[in-house]
Amino acid sequence: MNSTAAVSGEAMRHGNDGLRNCFGGLLLALLISLPGRPLPARQTDANAPAQRVEQECVAVSWAPEGTRLAYAVRRVIRQQRLEMQRDDIWVLSLADGKRHRIVNGEKIVSTRIPFSYTVRGLRWSPDGHRLTAELDTREMVDERGNTRAQWMTLLLDENGKEIKIQGGDSVIPGAIGAAWLGDGVTVGYLVEEVAPRLLFSLHTVRPVAGRGRRLFSQSTFAAVAWIARQNLAVAIERDVDLRERPRLVRLDLERQTRQLLAELDGFFGQLTVAPSGEKVAYFRDADTLEIRRLDAPVETTQVRMAYGRYQWTPEPTRLLLHRVGESRSGSLHWVRLPGGEVEAVLHGLSFRDAELSPDGRWLAVLQPGSQHLLIYALR
Repeated sequence: MNSTAAVSGEAMRHGNDGLRNCFGGLLLALLISLPGRPLPARQTDANAPAQRVEQECVAVSWAPEGTRLAYAVRRVIRQQRLEMQRDDIWVLSLADGKRHRIVNGEKIVSTRIPFSYTVRGLRWSPDGHRLTAELDTREMVDERGNTRAQWMTLLLDENGKEIKIQGGDSVIPGAIGAAWLGDGVTVGYLVEEVAPRLLFSLHTVRPVAGRGRRLFSQSTFAAVAWIARQNLAVAIERDVDLRERPRLVRLDLERQTRQLLAELDGFFGQLTVAPSGEKVAYFRDADTLEIRRLDAPVETTQVRMAYGRYQWTPEPTRLLLHRVGESRSGSLHWVRLPGGEVEAVLHGLSFRDAELSPDGRWLAVLQPGSQHLLIYALR
């Protein structure tokens, strides 16, 4: 990986009162009270964690089989009078409790130009053999200390070996939300078209061939949820002026065909697809989650719940909701479907981030402040 590729994005922290403060904050989720009748908290969720990593973690991602966890650890290095952040990436195996570093942040960047990055997201390929790492970067451009903030996506195999794009580097400049598709050789990703992160174009690249292209060139999207194993995606299509109603569409990335599923009355954010691939959900407004079946998209289920980051569980009867406040930490709740009843997880304690394993057996959380990684067994 070199430092010539560029990606625009959020500010990043760059050292004490300088570079460190440039690694800026995450978008704060709007905090709205949870409706519905609370259910009794599960007493088994708050046992001692099965695994603990006492490092400052900044991103986590479960492998598809649910027994390995990739996580990024904040790392600060010093070059002359500057402090730069270049995160390491580790993989933890639940089978034996061992963890190993697959990316050394200090060595992966080869440049004399002051260059920092933080890992904003990790995503495994459907077969669990490759990763994408979304990087928020900043590079010094002149002697006065001016910097250029950019986004890029780094391509890796499960052992941390960089996957280079033929004729280029191992990073995709400008790529956001990238994912390996089901064929194992293609990466889908978004590029910002209307700032700040309002609308995107959709692209793919095959590293082995070095060929990239924009798909659905006449369309821009407010959100895309990958159905990577099937080389499909579900998206919210919007016109560049944001005058028309948002449209829910299904995209066949291989055949480049587009199917209109429904015109929506509103779209507030957080588009997801259920693990079964049968349902799609999104926030219609700040306190209404709307769920549609892909085979009958006209029919809707609306759930009153607080806006926040949520994840599907393997069973289609509940969601895991992470309510995030001004401290960037928040409590976790199970939300029953379709009624919207809520149940506290881990006794309602607040966490900086949370990731449910694909099989629903494990919950990885980051502690506020220290951002230590804790893994709980869910019974």
